[in-house]
Amino acid sequence: MLMLPSLSLVVGGAASGKSAFAERLVARSERPRVYIATAKSFDAEMEAKIADHRERRGPDWRTVEAPFDVTDALVGAGAAEVVLFDCATLWLTNHLLAEHDLVAKEAHLLAALTNCAAPVVVVSNEVGAGIVPENALSRQFRNAQGQLNQRLAEVSDLVVTVMAGLPMVLKGDLPKGWL
Repeated sequence: MLMLPSLSLVVGGAASGKSAFAERLVARSERPRVYIATAKSFDAEMEAKIADHRERRGPDWRTVEAPFDVTDALVGAGAAEVVLFDCATLWLTNHLLAEHDLVAKEAHLLAALTNCAAPVVVVSNEVGAGIVPENALSRQFRNAQGQLNQRLAEVSDLVVTVMAGLPMVLKGDLPKGWL
């Protein structure tokens, strides 16, 4: 059984393999799995992506749809379970587009993550490696996502970036038995 730290962060670019890596990490813990889904389906492409993620995970996951309120799902997780929160980027996007107070939502999220009884693996996108976006909303999102990732990394015991499907540890150590 793989022993996960209390809080892990898996970051990477779009289609980098971060979700698949996080799912494997959680599955190797051999605990009952909880998947907190933040995606909202607005079109056929997103629906297909959600279906692909469900199929890849298989039936051994308890899924909680939480596009806004991840806190209830984290509070409801038992100490014997393991939680995969996929993803912080879509959670942030949902709140940004709803014009919620991002500072308050982020503080609430960080408190819930650090107080969760179960180990949690958070998936998040790294969006700051590209060019400066052309419009104000995109720049606001890029800045908010960068700040959220920094705060998540600060409170996480393990931080891994994934590029081309390959994990690289930025903070902490991968659990023994991973390789």
